[in-house]
Amino acid sequence: MPRQRLTLPRIAAFKPEKESFLWDEDMPRLAVRARGTGTKTFIFKGTLDGKEIKVTIGSTDTWTIEAAREQARLYQRQIDDGKDPQDVIREQREAEEAAKEAAQAAAAAARAEIERAQRYTLRALCDAYTAALERAGKTKSAASTRSAFKCHIDAETASTPAKDVTAHQLAALVRKVREAGKERAAGILRSYLSAAFNAAKRAPFDSALPADLIPFAIEHNPVDAIPAIAVQRGDRTLSPDELRTYLGHILRVGQADSTGPDLADMALLLALLAGGQRIAQLLRAKVSDFDEEAGTLRLWDGKGKRRTAREHVLPLAPRAVELVTSLARRTQALGGEQWLFASWKDTRMADETPGKRAAEICEAMGRESFNLRDIRRTVETMLAALGISKDTRAQLLSHGISGVQAAHYDRHEYLEEKRAALVAWENRLMAVIRGEKTPSNVVRLGQRAA
Repeated sequence: MPRQRLTLPRIAAFKPEKESFLWDEDMPRLAVRARGTGTKTFIFKGTLDGKEIKVTIGSTDTWTIEAAREQARLYQRQIDDGKDPQDVIREQREAEEAAKEAAQAAAAAARAEIERAQRYTLRALCDAYTAALERAGKTKSAASTRSAFKCHIDAETASTPAKDVTAHQLAALVRKVREAGKERAAGILRSYLSAAFNAAKRAPFDSALPADLIPFAIEHNPVDAIPAIAVQRGDRTLSPDELRTYLGHILRVGQADSTGPDLADMALLLALLAGGQRIAQLLRAKVSDFDEEAGTLRLWDGKGKRRTAREHVLPLAPRAVELVTSLARRTQALGGEQWLFASWKDTRMADETPGKRAAEICEAMGRESFNLRDIRRTVETMLAALGISKDTRAQLLSHGISGVQAAHYDRHEYLEEKRAALVAWENRLMAVIRGEKTPSNVVRLGQRAA
């Protein structure tokens, strides 16, 4: 069929019974391919290095004649440049597919980032860190940390992705607490936030830290830019007269209630008799930790950066043995078997209860305020006055025991030294109760706890 200029009427009239081509006069490489009443398509035919190249451009229903001519010219230019249009088309499709996949990957990454932002917030980091403390057995630290975060981190900052939290945001939180007159609370908040960020920062490299801290993607600690707030050292100690009054309230001396100390009072009393022990550690003591025959009480000191709690054995003096024995009998009478300070069967007394009772006594005394930390400081001060060495006091109160020597070489248990110190301390308390300046072994410590 001779070449003719392609027009819409000619294309419409082109209905060959078998496959045929209607070639364009304006663009010789362009033709319409048709067979009967079937679909008609624009095609391009050319030659490259003696090889015939045929490329389908598209249906005549969707392509205009001029657009088909322009596409055919493009294919011809590619051939003139030594390129196979089919290879060019394939490369374009591959590039388009790669671009599509890249766009899909970017969209997925964006969705993942949005999910991370919504999931791995500062609030979630705080929760994960306190959960890690709990799993490590540091329940009191976990409770204190959780309380600080809950009280002092506002909702907007808490919902910020942890990795995007800035030093300015955290400094504003600390400043707000400090300006409210809560300097110690501000210092504690800064310390807890720093510990949480440091844990998440080290988690990818430290197998001892929980893996659930890794997804927070913390690479730096924003708290580092915030200066630490020095905690004012306490210097409050009770005078012998104040200590005598404090003991009188614990033992309910002169009160109408003749049943003797309640459970919180027993905890405060044992803390004193045992040489100023930490209340939280006493409350975690179990009946099985008490060896009545040997007169020892085993505590577990998890304070500080210890990964596992340190065994802390107290060789109790006689009055403390009597008190712990009565506590063990009391637990058994309640039908419990576990906690020495059982409020009911195997339910342990809350950590806060003795502290609240001490605060009540302090208010009733009407003196300069004091807390359990001040009681502990008073005990150590009076132990020093009795001539108890610093090393023995450290072992007795379970503090300051660190360093290479203590951790790896000094395996002496100091049982005899601690026993002698506690006997001397009980005698000193007897003297305090009687208003004497020197210890005595004669007077018993009030009514025996029931």
